[in-house]
Amino acid sequence: MNVHRKVMTGAAAAALVLAVAGCASDAEPGADGGLSGELTVACGAMDDLCQAWTEAFQDKTGVRTSFVRLSSGETVARLAAAKNSPEFDVWHGGPVDGFGAAVQQDLLEAYESPTAAEIPEKYRDPDHYWTGVYVGVLGFCSNQTLLDRLGVDVPTAWDDLLDPNLKGQVSTAHPSTSGTAFTTLWTQVTRLGGVEPAFEFMTKLHQNVLQYSKSGTAPGQIAGRGEAAVGLVFSHDCVKYQEEGMDDLVVSFPEDGTGFEVGGVALVKGGKNPDAAKAYVDWAISAEAQEIGPTVGSYQLHTNPNAASDERMVDLDSVNLVDYDFAAAAEAKSELTARFDEEIAAQPRE
Repeated sequence: MNVHRKVMTGAAAAALVLAVAGCASDAEPGADGGLSGELTVACGAMDDLCQAWTEAFQDKTGVRTSFVRLSSGETVARLAAAKNSPEFDVWHGGPVDGFGAAVQQDLLEAYESPTAAEIPEKYRDPDHYWTGVYVGVLGFCSNQTLLDRLGVDVPTAWDDLLDPNLKGQVSTAHPSTSGTAFTTLWTQVTRLGGVEPAFEFMTKLHQNVLQYSKSGTAPGQIAGRGEAAVGLVFSHDCVKYQEEGMDDLVVSFPEDGTGFEVGGVALVKGGKNPDAAKAYVDWAISAEAQEIGPTVGSYQLHTNPNAASDERMVDLDSVNLVDYDFAAAAEAKSELTARFDEEIAAQPRE
């Protein structure tokens, strides 16, 4: 069984000292020769990480930078709704299959950042619409006390979630709004070899689901509060909740294969401050920016090999990962989420 140990947090967000690496050379200078204007980021990470990212960039560049925390599905919807007058300049954080869905709707601008050369090719879009800034692994975030009360072991396989004793005890987000939940759905398509068996599994799982939350991080909190026995989240979110005092939580991974995310950063097409947005993308890819995560309890794996790792990050060698095809997932996302709405989420539980 692959289970994260409970650990105490170390560094504090107030200790952030960062350098902007490789800002875009064509950025429009302000009166003092630096970047100017305002920047608004659609952010798919935790609120405290979004705040740390945007404050650090603002402190180093002087560009007034704010964020709106949105799940992947919400971000695509907001970008589409304001396509002719975008409210955001940058999208930072969230699984890149959501970014792929945005590319299909012509909502992102291709940009090959000079900093992107530092990132392994497998974490970069070949057409330069997004660059990966972190990696997270999908896992089970379980409440040990509640499992003991139910007489259920910590789950180590997907079928463990179908245990009748877990009826109403599994919390997951909705794949239409949450990139985490869509990762769960696409993981079933991949590991089971097709859409039909995946929907058969998700239909069975539906009987044990307590609720479909909007946010992909919420199921970990729900499990931590004892409202459900198991939450389906990226494992780093569960570790964060452990550190914040939800001591009953344990993390495990399905031995029969699990999915993962590459969290991305991208330019929004038609953004009002493209020069500052390019500088932000350059900076977000850098080792210094990626190292912000652990200072606020976010333990995603870094994509920049120059960024310092943390012992609380998941060991990929200890997890059975499915062959997750991000391009295929993005292509299928609209159809699969619509079908999930109709055939699963809207159906009553027995």
